[in-house]
Amino acid sequence: MGDKDGANINFWTNDEYKRFAEEMMDKPVSYYAFEMLYWCGIREGELLALTAADFDFNNSTVRINKSYQRLHGEDVITTPKTKKSNRVIKMPKFLCEEMQDYFSTIYGLKKKDRVFPLNKSYLHHEMDRGSKAAGVKRIRIHDLRHSHVSLLIDMGFTPVAIADRLGHESIEITLRYAHLFPSRQTEMVQRLDQERMDFKNVS
Repeated sequence: MGDKDGANINFWTNDEYKRFAEEMMDKPVSYYAFEMLYWCGIREGELLALTAADFDFNNSTVRINKSYQRLHGEDVITTPKTKKSNRVIKMPKFLCEEMQDYFSTIYGLKKKDRVFPLNKSYLHHEMDRGSKAAGVKRIRIHDLRHSHVSLLIDMGFTPVAIADRLGHESIEITLRYAHLFPSRQTEMVQRLDQERMDFKNVS
């Protein structure tokens, strides 16, 4: 997760991600992979291990219970990083619809088939391509997870709720991101000023 104080955490704003995503639309498999990474905050290995059976479109969920890596030239599926990493994530409605569209393009897709039969080097190459085309700073694949957390912080969700969604072992990991939105301080003092004004007006 970077340094303990979170100083090296890098991320994209929502606007930067949207610019990048637009450049990915020419390759559906890349576009949908990055949509899952950004809007669900899952790890790269978790994404690459997803099978069709992990998706429950009736309940708008995706199950995370395994991780993919390439070892000695072979595809290896392992258990997730930590116990908390075993989780079920709610997907936004638009993402459910996107993934259903994507599934419909995969011929003969079986329940146990990997949905994204890619490798990490492919994703890294696409990250290079999309970042350059969109004119946004190049971040790591893992930084999309940071971007998801920072978005949720900006939307006002609690560290406990975010930690649960991300599969963090403790909320201390989530709290490392708190410095990403110093604008929250401005909002806080504005609301404190308003509280004081309201109090004075009442008295």
